[in-house]
Amino acid sequence: MSALEKEALELDLADPGHRQLFDVPPAQGGDYPEVAYFAGNSLGLRPKATRTELLEDLDAWAALGVEGHLDAVRPWLPYHELLTGPAARLVGALPSETVVMNSLTVNLHLLMVSFYRPTRSRHRIVVEDSAFPSDSYAVRSQARFHGYDGDDAIIRLRPRPGEESLRTTDVVEQLGSDVALVLLGGVNYLTGELMDIPMITKAGHAAGAVVGWDLAHAAGNVPLSLHDWGVDFAAWCSYKYLNAGPGALAGAFVHERHLGGDLPRFEGWWSTEASTRFEMAPESRPPASADAWQVSNPPIFSMSPVRTSLEIFDRIGMEALRARSLRLTAYLEKLLAGVTVGRVITPSDPERRGAQLSLRIGGSLRAGELAKRLRFEYGVIADAREPDVLRLAPVPLYSTYHDCWRAASALTEAVPA
Repeated sequence: MSALEKEALELDLADPGHRQLFDVPPAQGGDYPEVAYFAGNSLGLRPKATRTELLEDLDAWAALGVEGHLDAVRPWLPYHELLTGPAARLVGALPSETVVMNSLTVNLHLLMVSFYRPTRSRHRIVVEDSAFPSDSYAVRSQARFHGYDGDDAIIRLRPRPGEESLRTTDVVEQLGSDVALVLLGGVNYLTGELMDIPMITKAGHAAGAVVGWDLAHAAGNVPLSLHDWGVDFAAWCSYKYLNAGPGALAGAFVHERHLGGDLPRFEGWWSTEASTRFEMAPESRPPASADAWQVSNPPIFSMSPVRTSLEIFDRIGMEALRARSLRLTAYLEKLLAGVTVGRVITPSDPERRGAQLSLRIGGSLRAGELAKRLRFEYGVIADAREPDVLRLAPVPLYSTYHDCWRAASALTEAVPA
């Protein structure tokens, strides 16, 4: 055993995570029975409790039929309320500002119905050039829906020449009087950069724009204070750092200053007050909460894994997870400094990143080819973004220091200098 491997094992004893709560896949290559999993920024691992608790909800259907809406151990009619408090605490919001529903891009569209209200003089939308493609598609389609040309309406922010990440000052400088909406990723999916959410939100408001955030890579990754920061709206998915399963239900936030007002909004059965829902009235009576943005009744068996995951975060707390994340990511960064396969493009300042380090691969090797070698020859699972970015996410819930050592060692061997 090398000195570096011994050090990693000792660090795991001194600073353990919560790996025992998760099902870690078996390795398909390498010298260890379980994978070293670094793709939690794409799909998180399954909590062991998910299977048991989902089966409990399924069994209620078998035992009670329609009466499960009221008589199940976790009744279906108010089921979504079980997720509201934990989700609100996770993102630093009030329960009235938070709802779990739909998928991420659906939620962004529903929120933009309310918050993107363009005029001829103010209709532009600011996004980062490396925004996740779904966000780019969504804002372009919103601009077209309102009669504007996507190429003209969308302002795509690029880093300065020779740099990989956006500077906050450069973002702020782009917020002119023609900007109607700022919609950025809280943590950039490609580089792992953590944006200065409070400063950009404040600057956007000062420029007269609405400010929303895609928190797909931020929720469950970094501490958030959406209410205190004054964010207008936000949405996030639950299948990455929140470990709720592929395609899991997403979350949405609407600041309380926008609740109970006259914002335009699409509505459906679950948009009306719960107390009057079964009066079957022809007109909605929306509550003064984010629940008013719900359209359909929630899918219980899709909500169950989200509830299970949120309870884990509620129990452990984001402060503790963030502290371990900083230690674990710094350790991986130190190990990667000796790897010649590529260079880290994630900001080196720990306060400007989450639990992710992205490597830009040098030479002719494609990221997908390297990820395949890591998986089948070394039992290390990383995420590739073609053509040349390999993303490594040391998730504080279940990743270990030994995983980090395995990843760095595998990279050194897989692509020698």
